[in-house]
Amino acid sequence: MSSDFSSVLEAEGESWANGSRNAAGLREFYSAVGVGFYGNSETNDGVYQLTYSISNANHTLGSIGSLVGNSLGSMQVGLKEHLERLDEIFSPRGDYTQTLRFMQQMANNIIQQMTAMPDTGKVQVDLAAIADKTSFIEYYRWLTYLLLLILDLVICLIACLGLAKQSRWMLTVIMVCGVLTLIMSWASLGAGTATAVGTSDFCVSPDKFIVNQTKDSLSADIVHYYLYCSQSLPNPFQQSLTIFQRSLTTMQIQVQGLLQFSVAVFPTAEKDLLGIQRILNSSEFSLHQLTALLDCRSLHKDYLEALLGVCYDGVEGLLYLCLFSLLAACAFCALLCAVPRAWTLITIRDRDYDDIDEEDPFNPSRRITPYNPSRAQVHSFCSYSSSMGSQTSLHPPLPATSSTPEYMNQSMLFERSPRYENVPLIGSGSPPPSLYPQTFRNIFAQHEDHLPVYD
Repeated sequence: MSSDFSSVLEAEGESWANGSRNAAGLREFYSAVGVGFYGNSETNDGVYQLTYSISNANHTLGSIGSLVGNSLGSMQVGLKEHLERLDEIFSPRGDYTQTLRFMQQMANNIIQQMTAMPDTGKVQVDLAAIADKTSFIEYYRWLTYLLLLILDLVICLIACLGLAKQSRWMLTVIMVCGVLTLIMSWASLGAGTATAVGTSDFCVSPDKFIVNQTKDSLSADIVHYYLYCSQSLPNPFQQSLTIFQRSLTTMQIQVQGLLQFSVAVFPTAEKDLLGIQRILNSSEFSLHQLTALLDCRSLHKDYLEALLGVCYDGVEGLLYLCLFSLLAACAFCALLCAVPRAWTLITIRDRDYDDIDEEDPFNPSRRITPYNPSRAQVHSFCSYSSSMGSQTSLHPPLPATSSTPEYMNQSMLFERSPRYENVPLIGSGSPPPSLYPQTFRNIFAQHEDHLPVYD
């Protein structure tokens, strides 16, 4: 009995120490999960800033293309129609027709300069495709990591419950889910590391990468102008914008002169002259907008914000996610190694409990024998002292005549019966105690060296 008691105490002490180590490991794992949530949020913020900057740049390029297209349309269609009608009206006057030909020459200059503008449509389509694809991938990446983090938390909770209750079926669930999550953690670590390395390579020299990607659609001087936006770099569109402005100014002067001198002679020419004036005013307004949009500061600002989102928040978040995956993988490895040990301790404890004598007073699983009323007919003490009037009608039964002492009969009757736990003893005798204090001191003195010591 003493050896069984010692083995139980040792198993309980080792189980408690193992549980303490597992609790410390779980606390570290919860810290890793917190790092994962932070990294997932940082990566999402960086990618969102990237897509937002790409969308702004795409909107700027779309506005440039729209202004150039509208200017070309008004010069090639609207202005041409008015000049043809005015040429018929002013046919008797050679000086007026000469002015119209000069205006047509200025309009051709504007058309030539607008046609020389780079086609932003292809670049706009590329940026829109990049933004859409990046948003699509980021959404599923964020959702995947979120589900992985939630799964890790659920497994941690099951591990806590399994270690606290020492449940075998919970430990089995931990083993199965732990293996799957361990594989996912290593896979996420590989994917995150590869993405972080690729993104870092891009951030080392992003300008060179963009120049190589846009060399088929844009010239190198235009790309450098928007990438660096330095005062030492000339605006590649400055000459075209200057010719556009001078041609418009010249045409407006010619139209003002025709309105002042020709309307009195040719009243039907006033409508077409006013139409040309409206086209020129609209083109001048578009020219101011185009000049502002073609300035490098707007697109360069979007470029810098995109780089900040990718190379700072994005890479930082990826590194935190890699750290989370590494810590989670190590924690799950430790957990998978601890679960078989916990299983063994539970098996040893159950076997030792089964081997202990049921009559051992130190047995935690000592079974209480249910009360059997057929063993002895014992009347409640309350039935003899319920009231003063009932004493004449109710008499206590005579004690049984037996050679066994009275205190032994009472001890046998009331033994292990919760019903008579607090019933006063009948008579003046009392049963002897089952164990004396000296017995406890002897047992603990024998096993004092085997008891585990806890700090």
